[in-house]
Amino acid sequence: MTAGRQAEGAGMDHASARLPSRVAKLLSALFYGTCSFLLVLVNKALLTTYRFPSPVVLGIGQMAVTIMILYVSKLNKVIHFPDFDKKIPIKLADVHRAQEIYHSTYFTPGNHHTRELGKYGVLFYNACFMIIPTLIISVSTGDLRQATEFNQWKNVLFIIQFLLSCFLGFLLMYSTLLCSYYNSALTTAVVGAIKNVSVAYIGMLVGGDYIFSVLNFVGLNICMAGGLRYSFLTLNSQLKPKQPVDEENIPQDLKG
Repeated sequence: MTAGRQAEGAGMDHASARLPSRVAKLLSALFYGTCSFLLVLVNKALLTTYRFPSPVVLGIGQMAVTIMILYVSKLNKVIHFPDFDKKIPIKLADVHRAQEIYHSTYFTPGNHHTRELGKYGVLFYNACFMIIPTLIISVSTGDLRQATEFNQWKNVLFIIQFLLSCFLGFLLMYSTLLCSYYNSALTTAVVGAIKNVSVAYIGMLVGGDYIFSVLNFVGLNICMAGGLRYSFLTLNSQLKPKQPVDEENIPQDLKG
């Protein structure tokens, strides 16, 4: 019995060692929130201050930068993901199953397709498959023509911010995967909601494009309060040590 408990304890220690630490959870959430917050601010400057005509073309730039960064990193053996073959679309579709979406980028035992692609493969092939239809849409709607004829392309400050937005788009996608893995998809959604409200508060003071209404203001405060409450409850539950279960005290009929 003692040997069995020791083996069980060793197994629990090994399993707990593989779990992400509270520091990793906190840093991944902070990384995601920071990237998301900065991207919104930069996009706001591009679309509102400079009046860049096409958010669709801005999204294309973000996907293009994601593809370039990941492909160059793969060529230099910094990262690894599988080469393209005819089964990649099937594997990618399998990744996007609703119940597996945040497990898909790490080698969880639930599905061998999701394990094969890995987090970098998901990012790369997502961007590859999305950029083509998005580019077609931008051409058909005239967005691409308006973007190419935009009169600020000789403005160095605008170009820097455009490139920064493209790079932050890549960081946001990567940080979303990390935050969902180390925490949960719900935590990622809540952090995003808190970011959105924070940006809204800043937008009330700067930018001049916020139209105040009592209903809208009350809704923003309720959203912020709910997000903070969830964050507090989640952190509090993580700080509480889990009590080990003594199998000797479990009734025989429950052991099966």
